Amino acid sequence: MSKKAIAEAIGTFALVLVGTGAAVLGDGQAGILAVGLAFGLTVVAMAYSVGTISGAHLNPAVSLAMYLNKRLSLSGLITYIIAQLVGAAAGSATLYFFLTQAGRDTTNIGATVLAEGLTIPGGFVIEVVLTFLFVLVIMTATGRNGNPHTAGLIIGLTLTAMILVGGNITGASYNPARSFGPALFAGGAAVSQLWLYTLAPLLGGALAAVVAKHVLDTEEGAPGAEQEKAETIA
Repeated sequence: MSKKAIAEAIGTFALVLVGTGAAVLGDGQAGILAVGLAFGLTVVAMAYSVGTISGAHLNPAVSLAMYLNKRLSLSGLITYIIAQLVGAAAGSATLYFFLTQAGRDTTNIGATVLAEGLTIPGGFVIEVVLTFLFVLVIMTATGRNGNPHTAGLIIGLTLTAMILVGGNITGASYNPARSFGPALFAGGAAVSQLWLYTLAPLLGGALAAVVAKHVLDTEEGAPGAEQEKAETIA
């Protein structure tokens, strides 16, 4: 499990550093499409690299869905989430270092906060719904009828699409770890709203797990399920 934890930490580190870095270091010229592609392409890269070790969840909401559908043990869930949070914090710390070394303002470090005028209930629902769609794609693409050769690409492009929808209103988190890292350095609203960016994605991920298993029948023989059982028995 230690190798899997390291892989998850590295993958989440890359996701947060590259994704938020594209938004912050682009001098305001990186539009929502560029930021979405930065996050999405990083997911693709991690899926085909560290994903060969850990599955590249990079997101507590994804790990929760995998746990609920018995593709991950409870100890695995806890280990993955800790590794993801550590990786996200390291990613934001590295971006903070980049900004200070470049003489840039460190006020904006890619934190997720609700857009002005968006209500808390509205932001919560948006994060739940879009996380649900994102995680549902992951569960089906990696399920028993999915194609492992194209799953990483599909998942990365889906994240890009979800960011295009929610990026300008909620910051498009869909990932508690992605919001956790920047909040450590941003403070203020990023910290006070962190509960929303934690609970909403987890709820969306849990709903996706239920729909994938009981409606779309993704789980019998799903990749990783037998391996996880073998590791638990061992």
